[in-house]
Amino acid sequence: MTVQTYYRWRKEYGGMSRDQLKRLKELEAENQRLRRAVSDLTLDKMILTEAARGNF
Repeated sequence: MTVQTYYRWRKEYGGMSRDQLKRLKELEAENQRLRRAVSDLTLDKMILTEAARGNF
């Protein structure tokens, strides 16, 4: 690990305990999954709206 990586990591996660860091990673993964789900549903809605208008 480089010194630069260490200080960047320390700046970002310095005051967190191991449990907090683990929970943060879990929440980030869940957030990414939910964002993907919302974008998929938004796309589905747009497709259905266009189909309902007859613009296909």
